[in-house]
Amino acid sequence: MQGREPGSKLTLTAVLAAMGPGLLAALAGNDAGGIATYSSAGASFGYGTLWILPVMALLLIVVQETAARCGCVTGKGFASLIREKFGVRLSALAMGALLIANTAVTISEFAGIASGLALFGVPTTISVPLTALVIWLITMSGSFARIEKILLLVSCVFLTYVVAAFMVGPDWASVARATVTPQVMGDPDYVSLLVATIGTTIAPWMIFLAQNNVVDKNVREDGIVLQRVDTVSGSVIACAIAWFIIVTTATVLHPAGIEVGDAADAALALEPIAGQWSTILFGAGLVAASFLAACVLPGVTSSAICEAFGWERGADRTWEEAPTYRGIITGIIMLSALLVILPGVDLFDIMMSAQVINGVLLPVLLVFLVLIARDAHIMGDYRNGRIWNILTVATIALITVLTVVMFVLQALGF
Repeated sequence: MQGREPGSKLTLTAVLAAMGPGLLAALAGNDAGGIATYSSAGASFGYGTLWILPVMALLLIVVQETAARCGCVTGKGFASLIREKFGVRLSALAMGALLIANTAVTISEFAGIASGLALFGVPTTISVPLTALVIWLITMSGSFARIEKILLLVSCVFLTYVVAAFMVGPDWASVARATVTPQVMGDPDYVSLLVATIGTTIAPWMIFLAQNNVVDKNVREDGIVLQRVDTVSGSVIACAIAWFIIVTTATVLHPAGIEVGDAADAALALEPIAGQWSTILFGAGLVAASFLAACVLPGVTSSAICEAFGWERGADRTWEEAPTYRGIITGIIMLSALLVILPGVDLFDIMMSAQVINGVLLPVLLVFLVLIARDAHIMGDYRNGRIWNILTVATIALITVLTVVMFVLQALGF
């Protein structure tokens, strides 16, 4: 980054007022799929994957800060900037892929809600429709500020993972060593989980969310410094939550030789070893994480599509003002909830398809992002500087390589 710095004062009141967009964008990435990945990493390889989390935090900061800065400077969302710089055809292709991938991921969030509430004895036929209704009511509430406050309140439940980690009593000295000491194993399963751990940190929709939230909050150039504080703190907190999840399952499940397939399995496996409260905390975290992502994804998707094609959008718009925006949100929520309830639907194939689409789409969107962020005509004095360009290009290269590795491992059956 280069150019003049905004004059915002870093007072505690100003920082707290700015908090929200970056924190939500980062925490929403710790969804059902992310928790399952972190749980599996800890159960299968103990503390062996903890070292990747500081790397994840850096990658997330680079991407989210760039997106938020673009929103502050231009006052436009990511989809608008893609259309203006790269044309309608590429924009339409990107939006189509985003719609398919985000709908599939939303389905996985409802599946996470169902499995999480099942731990507390709530059947899927009750939990999914009821949750879908609540999510729809929140997204239709007509106030971005209200929606943000509700979602930030939901995010507080992530503290359950911190409590769970302290409850199981890990060897903190070993945890600290593993966090700062890279470990490389030849096991294909280890490589696959390592790739998945990084891949679940940054999803295409998170770029749109980070930038759109800043725009919706009417943050402009004089708020860039505060948005950087929000972005960095959000990224660090999100990765810290992932760190605590791995610590918990690595401490309890790995020594017992217990491997897990999803987050609900991890919660159940904790009970006989660490006690009922650990299961309750883990299950509550899963439900909250899935709920948060399910609230965010439909709105992000609809907002991006409407912005790309010049249609009215925004939580503050009524049905009459933005029928397409509200209609897309409603359609994604209804379809996702219905598919989770219907018997015989292969949710695994749906989620795998989303992973493939996201894997292809993410490097392309990151290229779009860095080209926009380095454009002096668009960004002026706030364009990427040399160091930030190097960091963003390195991030793109790393994620592209990891995506290729992921596809190869999947083709080989790992």
